Amino acid sequence: MYPSAMKTAVIGASGYTGGELLRLIGMHPHLEATYISAHSNAGELISSIHPQLTGYGIQEFSSLDIEKAQECDLVFLAMPHGESAKIVPQLAPSQKVIDLGADFRLSSSDSWVKYYGGSHAGTWTYGLPELPNNRAAIASSVKVANPGCYATAISLGIYPALNSIDSADIVVVASSGTTGAGRGAKVSLLGSEVMNSLSSYKFGGIHQHTPEIEEVLSRTANKQVGISFTPVLAPMPRGILATVTARLAQNISRQEVRDLYEVAYSTERFLQLLPEGHMPRTGSVLGSNNVHVQVALDEHSHRIVVSVAIDNLGKGAAGQAIQNANLMCGFDEKTGLGMEGIGA
Repeated sequence: MYPSAMKTAVIGASGYTGGELLRLIGMHPHLEATYISAHSNAGELISSIHPQLTGYGIQEFSSLDIEKAQECDLVFLAMPHGESAKIVPQLAPSQKVIDLGADFRLSSSDSWVKYYGGSHAGTWTYGLPELPNNRAAIASSVKVANPGCYATAISLGIYPALNSIDSADIVVVASSGTTGAGRGAKVSLLGSEVMNSLSSYKFGGIHQHTPEIEEVLSRTANKQVGISFTPVLAPMPRGILATVTARLAQNISRQEVRDLYEVAYSTERFLQLLPEGHMPRTGSVLGSNNVHVQVALDEHSHRIVVSVAIDNLGKGAAGQAIQNANLMCGFDEKTGLGMEGIGA
């Protein structure tokens, strides 16, 4: 059992995900952010980058100091892909680490090389607790790979139906807010470019979450899964709305389709199948770790249609990381994550 406050490190804390981690840790009764680093912003006030985090007072971002990170009970890594793999070998093998980047998500080294480039660092326990058998694996692990935001929404949206669909014919169109692209200055993400406009990107099946989704769903279904995924940049800061469709492999009724989801979600604390007629909205999950889902049967095309909303910085990143930390540390899974969405 840990003391009332575990010493916690957040490395890469100046990004959007890092800021959300700091917000959630600040509300967590058993975690204390004792080491907060952001190499390029070292020496700057935390509140100058994250003005909402006034509770951190005059505390500054530290430069990267492995010895200070080694003193912590729990380490969150919130850095671009390829960076976590440089730090992890310097941490103790027994140290609890959650990587919010992509470095340890994939099992296939070929997929890593194709979609990310460079050497594949290895594979950690995949931190999506709601998938079958994952919760126990996370609780017994000291190294966990936090899933990608799109991968979270899409996987949770379709997994209850995997045994009833043609798993090689899953089609996804998903829109994400601009924080999903990180904090780097890019012309395409300027307010003047994004406002009043929608645009697809990484068009034609080249998005890096594609192999991640296929791997996790293939493990879950125990058969090969293939997806066609088109991401869309939406004119909003945060949130994901995913529409997932798949051809049914058997004749089942509309109610039987809904029953699949009611059974799968019946004991889950963050997944909600909405009442019929209610559609998921990104605003309804904003600031929370919740997942809102609606499911329908398109009888004309004989396809299942699923709509999923998450906060890409919540359940899609920092909220899920806290949920995984709770499991790894023996805390109640919802500790520090009890808030509902903000709404309109």
